[in-house]
Amino acid sequence: MSSLGAVLPFVLILAVFWLLILRPQQRRQRELRALQSSLSAGSEVMLTSGIYGTVSATADDHVLVEIAPGVTIKIARGAVAQVMTNIEPAADEPVDSEEN
Repeated sequence: MSSLGAVLPFVLILAVFWLLILRPQQRRQRELRALQSSLSAGSEVMLTSGIYGTVSATADDHVLVEIAPGVTIKIARGAVAQVMTNIEPAADEPVDSEEN
């Protein structure tokens, strides 16, 4: 019974390590793979090197990204870090200010 008491803390530490560190990392990797596989022409992307561009064509293992007008580079799908979403700026709302 004492050997179980000696092993139990290590098992608990491993379980906590898996729940707090490994599991969220696996989820992020799965989401990134899904994002990289769903790329289509016209998507604005940021590459892992920090370069921003627009996807002009896709293939099985690589993507053509236009980084400037007339400048297209061929990159691996894995080099896409995120797809940029266009957020519409909010219309200027009048500020209600009552002065007494």
